[in-house]
Amino acid sequence: MELRHLRYFVAVADRLSFTAAAESLGVSQPPLSQQIRDLEREIGTPLFRRTSRRVALTEAGVVFLGHARAILAQVRQAAEATRSVGEGQTGVIHVGLTGSVLTGPLGGVIRAFEARFPEVEVRLHQAPPEEQRAALHAGRIDLCLMRGPPEDPELAAVPAWSEPVGVALPAAHPLAARDSLVLRDLAGERYLSLRRTDSHFANLLWAACLAEGFVPLLAHEVVEAQALLSLVAAGLGLALVPEQVGRLAHPGVAYRPLAGPVPAADVSALHRSPASSRVANFLAVLRAETGGL
Repeated sequence: MELRHLRYFVAVADRLSFTAAAESLGVSQPPLSQQIRDLEREIGTPLFRRTSRRVALTEAGVVFLGHARAILAQVRQAAEATRSVGEGQTGVIHVGLTGSVLTGPLGGVIRAFEARFPEVEVRLHQAPPEEQRAALHAGRIDLCLMRGPPEDPELAAVPAWSEPVGVALPAAHPLAARDSLVLRDLAGERYLSLRRTDSHFANLLWAACLAEGFVPLLAHEVVEAQALLSLVAAGLGLALVPEQVGRLAHPGVAYRPLAGPVPAADVSALHRSPASSRVANFLAVLRAETGGL
């Protein structure tokens, strides 16, 4: 028994006419009649009473009609559910990120994505960048958002949004009296950094200092950018931070933009290639909300 037997049977049962059923199905009547006879032979009982004037369901045919409709409905539902998953309309998307990424436009991106794809659940996984990349390779997350990601031939990187870097420093520090700073102003100052073993972005900032002719006097390394602000507020040093992080309200911390050669805190979205439908949909919303880079 095949699905076409059920479709043919239901078409005849709905119209009680082999001619009308054949027209609705786009087939000729003889093959349709043969298919119904094959179905009756397989089941072992007549499903229709046929006379020269009319076609009617037998008692067995009435029972079988209910089952046939249910089976076809389940097949349609299965096809729709599968198609919905394949098109990225349902399911879960796992997004890796650091806390500092949430200070930018990501919240608005997630809100817009959930409005457009209400059947897709967004789950956020906060972790250091290298842990995110490992989770992405292992398939535990679908994409991750990070600043200055390292090149990885197995991953695709899509520009997400641009953000400059500035200096977070104690509000009472003499340099806070200036409207802007340059990287060379950090020479000789205690330097607070993201942990360079975890963060390619931290290494890019370190390299920018070296390019300006000085080695930062590293005082402390932390995992999250927000932790840098706490150390700055305690007077333990200065830190290079993304603008959105530096402008967070934090007692005792001043933020000053950088002039001259300025490293960027641009955010990229990393994913396995080719992108799944859910990831492609998320990236489309991301581009629409941020304009990309």
